[in-house]
Amino acid sequence: MPPDFLFETAARDRGLSRICGVDEVGRGPLAGPVTAAAVILDPDRIPEGLDDSKRLTQRRRAALAAEIAEMAEVSIAHASVAEIEEHNILRASHLAMIRAVAGLSAPPCHVLVDGNMVPRGLNHPCETLVGGDGRSLSIAAASIVAKVARDGIMADLARAHPGYGWERNAGYGTAQHKAALQDLGVTPHHRRKFKPIHNILYQAAIASD
Repeated sequence: MPPDFLFETAARDRGLSRICGVDEVGRGPLAGPVTAAAVILDPDRIPEGLDDSKRLTQRRRAALAAEIAEMAEVSIAHASVAEIEEHNILRASHLAMIRAVAGLSAPPCHVLVDGNMVPRGLNHPCETLVGGDGRSLSIAAASIVAKVARDGIMADLARAHPGYGWERNAGYGTAQHKAALQDLGVTPHHRRKFKPIHNILYQAAIASD
C-alpha cells in the first residue's frame, strides 16, 4: 500500500493548517552527516507517485525532489560527523530533524514524525508514525528530499576522497567501502565511533606501538 494523506486530513479536520512531515536519512552509513527534511505539502498540489524513498529509483527520487521543492514548503538540515561522535547517531538524527522543522518559514501546527520517538527539543504538537515514510505522504516527501540531499553531499565528498565509492554507496559499509578503508585508511568524514571504523583505528594504534 502506498502512503496516503489520511493523517494530514485528520489534523486539518481538527483545524490545523500547517501539517509537517519530517524524516531523516543516514543513520547507518560509516561516513558522512545525517540529513533530515521537513515538508509541508499543499493539499491541492501534491506530486504524483510519492512513496518511501527506499522504494524509488535514484532517477525517480531526483525528479520527485524537484517537484516537491516547486510545490511544497521544504527545509533541509544536517547533523555533522562531529555531532554524531559527540552525542550518538540517534540524538544526532533528532538534532537534524529539529533543525529541519526550525528552518520552515513559520512554525508548523502539527508534526508527523517518522519513527516511534519525538525528538527531545521538538517543541511542537507531534504524532509519531512507525514506518511513516510508507504511510504518510508528507513523511514520504521528506524522506525523498532528505535522501536526494544527502546523496548529493556524499557524491561531492567522493570527488574529494575517491576510492570509497561514496557516489554509489552513500557512505554505507559495502564491500568496496570496507576494502578501501583497509587500503586507503580513515578520512575525517568517517564516523570513528562506529564499530568498523573504531576497529580499524584500534588495530592501527596497536600496530604503531
